[in-house]
Amino acid sequence: MRTVADDLAAHAVRHPERIALDTPAGEITYGRLAARADELTPLLRAHGAGPETVCAVAVGHGADAVAAMAAVMRCGAAFLTLDVAQPRDRLAAFAHGAGARLLLTTSAHARALDLDVPTILLDRPAAGPAGSATGPDGPATPPPPVDPQALAYVSHTSGSTGEPSPVLVEHHALDAYLRDTARAFRLGPDTVALQTAPLGYDASIRDTFAPLLAGARLVIVERARLLRPADFARTVREHRVTALLSVTPSFLTHLAGQPAPADPLADVTLVASSGESLRPFLTAGGRRTVPGTLVNQYGPTECTMTTTRHVVPAEPDTATDVVGTPRAGTVVRVLDAGLAPVPDGGVGEVYIGGAGVARGYGGCPARTAECFLPDPFGPPGARLYRTGDLGRWGPQGLTYAGRTDRQVKIRGHRVDPAEIEGALLSHPRVGGAAVTAHTDDRGRVHLVAHVTGDLTGTTDAELRTHLARSLPPHLMPRRFQRHDALPTTRGGKADRRRLVVGSAP
Repeated sequence: MRTVADDLAAHAVRHPERIALDTPAGEITYGRLAARADELTPLLRAHGAGPETVCAVAVGHGADAVAAMAAVMRCGAAFLTLDVAQPRDRLAAFAHGAGARLLLTTSAHARALDLDVPTILLDRPAAGPAGSATGPDGPATPPPPVDPQALAYVSHTSGSTGEPSPVLVEHHALDAYLRDTARAFRLGPDTVALQTAPLGYDASIRDTFAPLLAGARLVIVERARLLRPADFARTVREHRVTALLSVTPSFLTHLAGQPAPADPLADVTLVASSGESLRPFLTAGGRRTVPGTLVNQYGPTECTMTTTRHVVPAEPDTATDVVGTPRAGTVVRVLDAGLAPVPDGGVGEVYIGGAGVARGYGGCPARTAECFLPDPFGPPGARLYRTGDLGRWGPQGLTYAGRTDRQVKIRGHRVDPAEIEGALLSHPRVGGAAVTAHTDDRGRVHLVAHVTGDLTGTTDAELRTHLARSLPPHLMPRRFQRHDALPTTRGGKADRRRLVVGSAP
């Protein structure tokens, strides 16, 4: 099958001087990027890279990371990107759990990681095993065709409900997703996309390869510039960014809550958000801070990043969290506890089938069997992934209704903390909000609201009065805890596990 790496090579032939990457080290043309991938491909093959070979890529953001992933794809192998800013033991566990058999890295990172696998140093001259030929002109013979059913990449789950597990995604699923994304977002040579997701997260694959597939320019900057709103806005402006493919609602809320700069996304024509419920951001009036197209993306790691999309209107209905319609080749079913379809408008658990469903969890057959089920409504061999999300079908497609593992019961009422977070964010002085459930010494479940913002002169009673305008009594938090900032994961999602009652993050 044809892969995205083949498209990169084709762009290099047709437009070798077109800029592919804008990096801190300088601009990289499609010609140079393809040449670097061609240099690495025979080196990988000489080290045995082929179908089902997992190659760990542990480098910082930049041209070598992109070229290494492209070369792995050309070999028909699978890549596992590692976020080198993460602790060494965690990265070693990821590499071991994914079954990595090769490591592509630099001299400094190799010493820090100390993984017991053959290592290719990307900052050294290309040199394969004795007798191998690895010149800059690429292999003497082209790599064999890529098997669509072979493993393409390994990405670990966020670990929100337990230890992260390696998710195995095949080439056909990755390729179909990237091509669908480029079409759906109308990416092209005039697109300037900013890479926002860290390496090691599957969103970084979308950030990187959907624009390059379309012949666009990809902007890569130091991670620190993406975390501070003023620097982020300056980066977007200086590089004339037109597309953001992977921003979380938590970051959008943080960006919108800053007093300056004004209109940080003024020239961005596309903002695609994912990873969390967008409803709190919209409830707080955040839509007006995104003058361009805002897309709400929904889909788990286990289903190749995105399953549904919804273009958020300029005046959204903030009473619901619409995530839209399935992308081509995917299936979404809303089922009850007996795996029977729930009528439109009724809430059930969301199951996903079709083109994006992963092979399963590496080394976890029991968890794979628990989460990846036969599709009782599909053709023979079809499977469904049990998401743990709640949803309902409506006129605009699927509406997200919370998590089965996050919803709690308060005095007999089913409560989704996201509803309370949205109401808190509509307060003019609240810049961030997260609601957590706790049990007191009498076994009673209660809610604690963690808030940020300029709240020096705002009392808890005033916050309660504000919430009472839109929420019933059972949704009222027992306590309000103030923080300078809410903790987030490296991927930019709110990290509620670190919100401990009685202490700041």
